[in-house]
Order: sequence, then structure tokens, then C-alpha cells
Amino acid sequence: MKEKIAAEFQKYFSKPASHIIRSPGRVNIIGEHTDYNEGFVFPMAIERATWLAVSPREDHFINIYSEHRGKASLNLLNLLRPQEKAKWFDYIEAVAWALSNEFKKALKGFDAAVLSDVPVGAGLSSSASFELAIAKALSISNELNWEPVKIAKLCQKAENQWVGVNCGIMDQLICAVGQKDHAVLIDCRSLEHRAVSLPKDTVIVIMDTSTRRGLVGSLYNERRSQCESVAKALGVRSLRDISLDILIRHQAHLDPVAFKRAYHVVSENGRVLEAVKAMNSNDALKLGQLMLDSHNSLNRDFEV
Repeated sequence: MKEKIAAEFQKYFSKPASHIIRSPGRVNIIGEHTDYNEGFVFPMAIERATWLAVSPREDHFINIYSEHRGKASLNLLNLLRPQEKAKWFDYIEAVAWALSNEFKKALKGFDAAVLSDVPVGAGLSSSASFELAIAKALSISNELNWEPVKIAKLCQKAENQWVGVNCGIMDQLICAVGQKDHAVLIDCRSLEHRAVSLPKDTVIVIMDTSTRRGLVGSLYNERRSQCESVAKALGVRSLRDISLDILIRHQAHLDPVAFKRAYHVVSENGRVLEAVKAMNSNDALKLGQLMLDSHNSLNRDFEV
């Protein structure tokens, strides 16, 4: 991919790229829908990635070419919020908007060619991978200090406030801090994170079921609202702050559907921490059982 993206850039822009950027996709081992509830997640970066060949510009334009999506030219001084379903280049504008606001400056642009082998809509964070690649390109062209956690938060802000997906921090953060052959335990409240090596002689296999989804058009935002309604009803900041015992004790006073959503999230936080223990003790069978329990909970209580 590195050689291919460099050749694509040379072919389209008639000059060599000055930088090659690789931004991985991710898979979440366990910890589903806990991130925006300030809980724990346990994702890992994967081999598939977004690749960007880049050459900084001195003006405020981004010219970007995608073999599969065509070309786009954007003026960073005239960013326009999406008026309809997000297009691929809206993510570029979103990241540029977030970084420009944070660093209080008009950003210089870049020329770029992009390739990705992260399937779109397959739950492998193709959008977050793309966002981090764009953020890295902007940091290069503007000589911005690269702080992975800070940049991940800005990319999350871009997706929340510009694109309109109320995602948590997990996708952007694992794309920024992932390590080879390790999962990363992320505390989505403090953003503390630590890498945990896979059990000996195991690999993570990702199977493509050819089922696709789009977060903006899905029931994602509805699920999030249901979780937040339970936290509000129980007088806590988020579902992170309650135990299963407390949740069950208040079940009669909660909307039945919202209770099911919350039950998944609270129980899932416990499973994530147990999964870390299983990996640290090299117990692949225990990890597998926790993953099965997680999937059953997602099916039964979160109804995904």
C-alpha cells in the first residue's frame, strides 16, 4: 500500500509526496456502547488502514484524490457544514474546523492522494481512521504539535458537532494510540489507556459478514439518548457511576426499554475489566466466553 499510494500521488499531482501517513482501522474486542457512557472499552488497531500521501501547501486549499471516490478541492477559509447526509469530504472539513478552532489559526492546506482497505460501514472505524489521517496531514502542513489524545478528542468533536454522529472517543483514540499485537484498555472518562498483549498463540480474526450500517442513519443516537435518560433518572453523571445492584433496585421506576439498554452497558463494563484480567493471565478461553457473553447482551438487551 505504501508504494501504491506514493505512485498514485505522483501520477495525479506530477510530483513526489513529501510524507506517507498510515492510520489504522480498529476492531473492538469487548466494550460495546460503553464509550459514550464514560465506561471502559478494549479495542485494538488492525492491519487494514487509511493511507495518505501528502505534500503541504502554502495556501489554504486542500486538493485530495481518491481512486474510489474521485477528487475534492476545499478552501479552508470557507468551510461549509453538511446540509444532508455526510459525504466523504465532509470529514475533511470537519477535522479542519476542529483543529482551526483549537489552534486559533487559519490552516494551510495540502495536496493528497488517499487509499484505504478498511471496509466502509463494517464496524472497523473507517471514518475515524480517515479523520486521524487528515489530522496528521494538517499537523504536518501547519507544524502542529502531535498529541495523540488531544488530536483524538478533536477528531471526535469534528464527528459529533460537524458530521452529526454522537460517537464516543474510542474509535479516534485507538486509531491514535494502537500498538501492534496489543489491545488497549481505555478509560473513556479519564482517557487513561494502557496496552495489553494478546494471549500467547492467539490471533484476532475479523470476519466480513457483508452487513453494512451507517451511524447517522441508524438508531445509534436513540440508544445513546436512552442510556443518558437512565443516568439522569438515577441522578448520576453517566452509567459508569452505577452498579448492577443499584440499577436492578431502581428497575420499577425506569422505562423498560431504557432499563435494558442500561443493563447491557453496566454489565459490559464489568466484562471489559474481566477481559483484561483474562488476557493478563493468558486465559484465551475465558476471554472467548466473555466475548460471547457480550454478543448475547448486545443482542438481547441493546438489540443491535
